[in-house]
Amino acid sequence: MEEKLRELFLVLPDYLGGHLLLAVPAIVLGVLVSVPLGILSARNVAVRGPLMTVASLAQTVPSIALLAIMVALLGGTIGYKPAFIALLVYSMLPILRNTLTALEEVDPAMREAARGVGMTPGQSLWRVELPLALPVILAGIRTATVWVVGITTLSTPVGAPSLGNYIFSGLQLRDWTQVYFGCFFAMGLTLVLDQVIHLFEISARRQRAPLAWAAGGILAAIVGIGLAPVAIDGLKNRSVSSGYGYAENGDVLPHGSTVDPAVALRGERYTIGAKGFTEQAILASWMSQVLEASGAECEVRGNMGSTIVFDALRRNSLDLYIDYTGTIWTTVMNREKPVGRTRMFIEVAHHLLDQHGILALGRLGFENTYCLAMRRDRASELGLRGIADLRPQLDQFVLGGDPEFFGRPEWTRVRDLYQLAPLRTRGMDATFMYQAVKDGQVDLIAGFSTDGRISAFDLVVLDDPRQAFPPYDAMILLSPRAAEDIRLIRALRPLLNSVNVERMRRTNQLVDIGKTSPAEAAATLPRGNATVPPPNK
Repeated sequence: MEEKLRELFLVLPDYLGGHLLLAVPAIVLGVLVSVPLGILSARNVAVRGPLMTVASLAQTVPSIALLAIMVALLGGTIGYKPAFIALLVYSMLPILRNTLTALEEVDPAMREAARGVGMTPGQSLWRVELPLALPVILAGIRTATVWVVGITTLSTPVGAPSLGNYIFSGLQLRDWTQVYFGCFFAMGLTLVLDQVIHLFEISARRQRAPLAWAAGGILAAIVGIGLAPVAIDGLKNRSVSSGYGYAENGDVLPHGSTVDPAVALRGERYTIGAKGFTEQAILASWMSQVLEASGAECEVRGNMGSTIVFDALRRNSLDLYIDYTGTIWTTVMNREKPVGRTRMFIEVAHHLLDQHGILALGRLGFENTYCLAMRRDRASELGLRGIADLRPQLDQFVLGGDPEFFGRPEWTRVRDLYQLAPLRTRGMDATFMYQAVKDGQVDLIAGFSTDGRISAFDLVVLDDPRQAFPPYDAMILLSPRAAEDIRLIRALRPLLNSVNVERMRRTNQLVDIGKTSPAEAAATLPRGNATVPPPNK
């Protein structure tokens, strides 16, 4: 446990800094925007209704959905920008509402007195009304702070580092220590910032300037300490080259040249994407280790959805990630009828390069397709061998699966081909569905064929004779920019056709059952001619 906590504390400065870098500017800008809008609403009845309606409607959008919408509106851009805009939107309503309410509740006699001594409306606002309204406005800022700091943990799926990285990684790996660790520091940060703003509120009510200065000092210290690692890392990054496909003297590497593998990518930085399940975390770590052994610096952004990670690659927000032919076939190419594995890869690779400039470097050697699985003893008891055998008994079953699956064309095809429409479904995170079917909370699940928990939990995969599920060959995808990087391509080529399905299933099981970290599991995978040291423990 001590070793585990030490590892978690090592990355705390980066995650805490990322959290503060998102939350604090969003709150500050929210105040700068919302308070003037609140003043305008208090002064102008015609503006008040539409403004409050828009702010209230924005608040009704679920936070994770708002983050995804921002990624879409920004054309697939991931990272800081979409997360920051979403947090800014969420910060505005409580500040706007409290500003409006506070100004409306100012005693009319005070306004009359201000006019009586000759104050203009502007002077009355700044010298009388706002000072009286300030405690209530600060209460709104306090509420916004609690909301924003909490919602910032959800920025991880759109590629923005935060304390949510602990929570999402912990859920993905069923590592509850990580989950508790992330929750503890997120709650702690929320409470600290809430109390600091509470000091400002007390200062405003009691008109005690020293207390406000003390609160400001505490806030500055918190932000400064939290952002120091981010600033230091930014200064380091400025000295690192970001060119692609060039030798250190700036000349393009000729095809026949030989470069020491340990320095072939020295000075290069790559951002690797990953989706939100175990296999993706392992494969991202695997590629990162290979590239770092060649001298590159790598950043892995995990726990992203299929659409988000693809759009990020298309826009060069990511350099590379591993996807599956069936996913591209159905969600990007919008094809319904699957074809053979080889033909599908060729058509997918052609489409990606022709339509998006993305290079499908090659297949890794294994297929990780969707499958319907259930407990072996239950399948034997009911005489179930294939998906078609479910049809006469559909009212008895509940199918669990990732919510994304039930919105994908693959499920529509399986449901229609096997006439499974009456089957009840229950969406849940992939982290929990295997345990759910093992414990009998659901009858069968939409799992992944390479998941180690299929064999570990003694599950049986139902036959799919009509080939409703398309092939899902794992393949390395490079962004349009990275596709021109000759050295990167050379470093990754040894990984192609190096992992079969049995090897991938055993590697996944190391993490899901054996509680090995994704980096340690990745170190067991073959890597051609690359020599990669084991990850630091």
